[in-house]
Amino acid sequence: MVCLSGGMDSALTAALAGEAHDLAFLHANYGQRTEGKELSCFHALADHFAARHRLVVEFPALRAIGGSSLTDRRLAVREGEPEPDRIPTSYVPFRNAHQLSAATSWGEVLGARAIYVGAVWEDSSGYPDCRPEFYRAIDEAIRAVTRPQTAIRIETPVIRMSKADIVRRGAELGVPFEKTWSCYQAEDAACGACESCVLRRRGFLQAGVPDPLPYRAPGP
Repeated sequence: MVCLSGGMDSALTAALAGEAHDLAFLHANYGQRTEGKELSCFHALADHFAARHRLVVEFPALRAIGGSSLTDRRLAVREGEPEPDRIPTSYVPFRNAHQLSAATSWGEVLGARAIYVGAVWEDSSGYPDCRPEFYRAIDEAIRAVTRPQTAIRIETPVIRMSKADIVRRGAELGVPFEKTWSCYQAEDAACGACESCVLRRRGFLQAGVPDPLPYRAPGP
């Protein structure tokens, strides 16, 4: 199973998972600004990778809880380079735990052996629920609270990759980056200014691969 946001990191993760497993894709809607675009990318990627199963889960509580510029339009999405040791406004409190809980429940029903997550830590905005220790803790929790015959492990194959590494490896595997979306605040043409756009554009530039997405702001 792959937790597939519709972004470039999870798209590469899906390609890597598909080398060893039949694919089931799970996507989360939680009231994010680009929910519609992300959902369409999810379905486009599920079609591309011929996923055997797909599931969209809804987390309206995350929007009601707020505390993130992705779910509360009163908060500005931070633009520019990530700031070291500072969690950006786009962090959705404990979001990945909600998604992994749903994935584990579905994984038990499907008899899944692994949940693949496209989390990136070393070259990212520094979300606390993208840290390797978070996924080790979730891995332990799954073993503690699922049925004895359940054997689901968490896999994070891109967690220590740079964005440039992700682009290069994705290009090698034929990942359709044109079917992915990274922007936090626009759905027609990417803003080019939010942290996620900045990281994506730098990754493609460093990898020497053209980014297929349209942008509102000029490139670096």
